[in-house]
Amino acid sequence: MPCRNSWLPGLCTLTFSVVAVVGASAQDAPLRQQDWRFYGSDAASSKYVPLAGINADNVSELEVAWVWDTPDNAIFRQDDRASAGEYKSTPIMVDGVLYVSTSLGQVAAIDAATGAQRWVFDTGSWQRGRHPNFNNNHRGVSWWDDGGDGRIFMAANDGLLWSLNARTGQPDQSFGDEGIIDLKQGLGRDTRIGLYGSISPPLIINGMVVVGSSISDGPLFQDQLPPGHVRGFDARTGEQRWIFHTIPQAGEPGVETWENEAWRTAGATNVWTTMSADPDTGYVYLPTSTPNNDWYGGHRLGDNLHAESLVALDSASGEMVWHFQVVRHGLWDYDLPAAPNLVDITVAGRDIKAVAQVTKQGFVFVLDRLTGEPVWPIEDRPVPQSTVPGERSSPTQPFPTRPAPFEPQGISDATLIDFTPALRAQALDLIADVDYGPLYTPPSERGVIIFPGYSGGATWTGAATDPETGIMYIPSFSVPRFVRLRKPEPGESDFGYIRDRSFSIEGPQGLPLIKPPYARITAIDLNTGEHRWMVPHGEGIRQRIIDLGIDDPGPVGSFGRHGPLLTRSLLFVAQLDGSRPVLRSYDKTSGEVLSELDLPLPPMGTPMSYMVDGKQYIVMAVGAGPVTRLMAGSLP
Repeated sequence: MPCRNSWLPGLCTLTFSVVAVVGASAQDAPLRQQDWRFYGSDAASSKYVPLAGINADNVSELEVAWVWDTPDNAIFRQDDRASAGEYKSTPIMVDGVLYVSTSLGQVAAIDAATGAQRWVFDTGSWQRGRHPNFNNNHRGVSWWDDGGDGRIFMAANDGLLWSLNARTGQPDQSFGDEGIIDLKQGLGRDTRIGLYGSISPPLIINGMVVVGSSISDGPLFQDQLPPGHVRGFDARTGEQRWIFHTIPQAGEPGVETWENEAWRTAGATNVWTTMSADPDTGYVYLPTSTPNNDWYGGHRLGDNLHAESLVALDSASGEMVWHFQVVRHGLWDYDLPAAPNLVDITVAGRDIKAVAQVTKQGFVFVLDRLTGEPVWPIEDRPVPQSTVPGERSSPTQPFPTRPAPFEPQGISDATLIDFTPALRAQALDLIADVDYGPLYTPPSERGVIIFPGYSGGATWTGAATDPETGIMYIPSFSVPRFVRLRKPEPGESDFGYIRDRSFSIEGPQGLPLIKPPYARITAIDLNTGEHRWMVPHGEGIRQRIIDLGIDDPGPVGSFGRHGPLLTRSLLFVAQLDGSRPVLRSYDKTSGEVLSELDLPLPPMGTPMSYMVDGKQYIVMAVGAGPVTRLMAGSLP
């Protein structure tokens, strides 16, 4: 039985997937198949499957079942123009077949039980240009049941939306222009590859393909970026059915929040991450991002609806049902990073159909998903004000009263490193000449430490929710960022101010500026708003701290964006812990680590799970260009 208890390069060279024989749970005995049809398992983005074949009693016995090398690897070997970053894709599984995208924009169908490749289709996106903000990478594809072979939808880095026949992998000639729609057209403003693309799978709801976009953070001129409007296309024909203006246009509600007609030139305010939907109501939930530029808004005074908002639309018409703005007049790049979780909860005896949105700044906004009303009070609280000429920051921001934040917020005595008095004094000296303070301390010409930084807190991998208990599980990490503003040189930009320097800021002796844990997993009961438990995720720099002569702090958490997978009995989260790639399983009720499995390559995608022919599988993307794989394992 190959690779027992270990997925090491010398032992296995195939893609990772965990496979388990079902039979340990009587509840699972009659079940022969469990699909994973959406990026987050279901339209609610739960990242949950009701499987318990892999459980606390046997999870330590997982072994590799098969490995699939992506077709990108061959391109990397043959063409030195190909470049890609982390392999972030999460497959979907329908009727025994996995469908997955690759970093270079290819799509593949794979036998879910054996890992045998059925077909590959190359969109060619990597040859036409790179992703707007990173090296080429992609997060997944979508499935639609057309009553025949099924269709796979792929929105690529170059801004093209493809519809493929799920059986053959060939473009569907009845969709759009021979299987393609150019998403760069129809936004009301010229755009091009490199400024506009897609990284996340579209959301398919009631025969509608709802598509967001990834838009460059880099341009230095106000009218250089397209708006991030969201559109709905007929899944069968590709006909555009509606467009929702994330930046309101003339005469639309919210246009007054873009003063001096800034809506005419403002860009971004896009949905670059994944979305969620409620099939019963047909509502789709959009987590939107910051307008350009991310750090200075003197050219876009006002609250700037519907930026950094959760917006509920009727997927049939594109009409807005409700919205809730999480950040007003954003200056911190606090995009809503992940699809919200839809979950039914009971609060003080009242049944509520809820939506829970995690944020980079460490909040969970819990709202009634039918009305947008807060489940618990959300208070407008005063926040520090900008001193930058021409800027007018919002005097208040919304703060949930419950749940409590799952991340520390702001730089203060409560968050600065304090292993020893000397280290604390050194940290204070390091930051003496820059600005810092509570959450929402705005960017400045001196420079400001933003904490949590714009990487999170919560990240694009999002949270998992258990629909049976209403408990949410949130992986997050704590990285302060430093941003300094400066006036641009003549001809450099038409913004009043642009970012001068932005990076992670280190503390004394190369240690973090803040206290641990530096990555954590938090369990929150959404029925009560109370935290159930929090545990550091990973050993992190624990040994380095001990080597400095400091008392053993225990696990301190290791930085990284890693998504959760929830089953009936376990929580799985993978991680590159220092130099060790590992998949951990946790007891859902306590946060206790139950098993640690070494992986051959760094885990980059969020794991998923399904059952085929009575076996439970866990599948995960690992690696980065030039070596990327899917990996699978099973119980013996």
